[in-house]
Amino acid sequence: MFLKKNICKLSFTVMVVLSLVMFIFGLYLCLESVTLFFEWEILGLFSSSVMFSVLLDFSSVLFMSLVMFISSMVVLYTNDYMFGDCNIDRFVILVLLFVFSMMMMIISPNLISILLGWDGLGLVSYCLVIYYQNEASYSAGMLTAMSNRVGDVALLISIAWMLNYGSWNYVFYLDSKDSIVGMMVILAAFTKSAQIPFSSWLPAAMAAPTPVSALVHSSTLVTAGVYLLIRFYELIEGLGYLWIVGLVGSLTMFMAGLVANLEYDLSSIIAMSTLSQLGLMMMTIGMGLVDLAFFHLLTHALFSALLFLCAGVIIHGMGNLQDIRGMGCLVSMPVVSVCFNVSNLALCGMPFLAGFYSKDLILEKVLMSNMNILMFIMIFVSTSLTVMYSFRLVYYTMSGEFNFYSFHNMGDGEWGMIWPMFLMLLMVIVGGSMLSWVLLDCPEMICLTESFKMIIMVVSIIGGWLGYELTKMDEFGSSFLINWYKMVNFMGSMWYMPFLSTQMISYYPLFLGGKLNKVSEKGWLEEFGGQGGYMFIKKMSIIIQMWQLNEFSIFFISFYLWIVLYLLYWII
Repeated sequence: MFLKKNICKLSFTVMVVLSLVMFIFGLYLCLESVTLFFEWEILGLFSSSVMFSVLLDFSSVLFMSLVMFISSMVVLYTNDYMFGDCNIDRFVILVLLFVFSMMMMIISPNLISILLGWDGLGLVSYCLVIYYQNEASYSAGMLTAMSNRVGDVALLISIAWMLNYGSWNYVFYLDSKDSIVGMMVILAAFTKSAQIPFSSWLPAAMAAPTPVSALVHSSTLVTAGVYLLIRFYELIEGLGYLWIVGLVGSLTMFMAGLVANLEYDLSSIIAMSTLSQLGLMMMTIGMGLVDLAFFHLLTHALFSALLFLCAGVIIHGMGNLQDIRGMGCLVSMPVVSVCFNVSNLALCGMPFLAGFYSKDLILEKVLMSNMNILMFIMIFVSTSLTVMYSFRLVYYTMSGEFNFYSFHNMGDGEWGMIWPMFLMLLMVIVGGSMLSWVLLDCPEMICLTESFKMIIMVVSIIGGWLGYELTKMDEFGSSFLINWYKMVNFMGSMWYMPFLSTQMISYYPLFLGGKLNKVSEKGWLEEFGGQGGYMFIKKMSIIIQMWQLNEFSIFFISFYLWIVLYLLYWII
């Protein structure tokens, strides 16, 4: 009973201690340039061995430390956010299983153990998405699970193909130039990180409780695909497939920025911001800047998790309202407002916050790189769109009058939810600078022209101004939305990807199946199949029965018939 009552606090304490130990250990590995590799043979199968391998280098240990820290904050936040839930112990155990699966995937240089962690992430995320047992949650969970199964199958194909090498330890074969393994790994990473065309499951998974969103959709599940590409970077670079990763990443970043500016659901806007940053990480890997992609992965996890935690408190205080048009004057929640605005500014790349150190460096590297003009334009337009939806979100939630209740009494909520947000806020402020000193061990001098140096600031200012102007547009009265309805509908519906992922796969095959059932099984097959055969046999049995019952009379009739035919033959 004591363990059940204090499972949140016990889990929080253990994960904070593990996070601190892993961070110190990661610093040691980074400073000493040490990599530890352990192998344990579980089963020998002909010439192949099933090994349990562990790879500990500074990137995997630092990533585990960050995941442990965010998970501990989420568990502490859960203790008050889900107070009164009868199944909170089950929820926390699912979160711990999720963290364990992520650890398994991070430390594995072996495709078998990676698949265990990969499938564990998919299974536990499905259980968490359907935690609120209703039809919408079940549909979202099925979409999440089925989309991720594509990546699981790709990993299984990679495992089967690597039997040719006699071992599943991919670290020994990164220079093998094996195109099948490379393509399957890219496909798996695209599904798990919700890149085009697998983007529709990420906003659907918002049906999960808010702590799950903070953990799953910011720092762990969706970044697993990016982390996998970082591990397989040498193989993908050797095959020349980086341009695919860069193109899909830039398209995803652009699409998510457009959708976020046309969305009114608070959770969906933050989910689209996560998707946009995932596209930025993929684009960075496609440019060959794998260290910067990992740096942005860590900094993004901090401010994105804080955004979800703030959104949870806001939705909780607003009586489960998620429409930003009903919000306003949220300065009555001062601590939440500060955390929310600081994390939004970090998302925009505000100087000296966590997002600035990685995003600004990535954009300056883009200016120095040799890429085609289309990707160059999409990257900077997407940056402007990020500032645009961030300012739009702040305007709707913080300014103006309170638009939902005529009387409201909101505060920051329980201290159990405030403390995790406050600790995350400190990491958002100092984490970017701290990680830059740890990860960027080789100082570089970036020398750009004055116009190139100012272009990042200019597109950010333009994005903020456009975001403010967009808030002035009435949804129903705007001539733009009326005259360009089809284009707005196309952009706001994620380029019809939810339709392609759900109705196109399920509705039309079921519709055609119903038609075929009606025409064939209930139509012609009824006539020529079982029912038709039954009726034919029944009629024939009646005729045979009649012949048997009237055998003597039929004999005489047939006798006279043959006599008549015989006489006619002779007469003619």
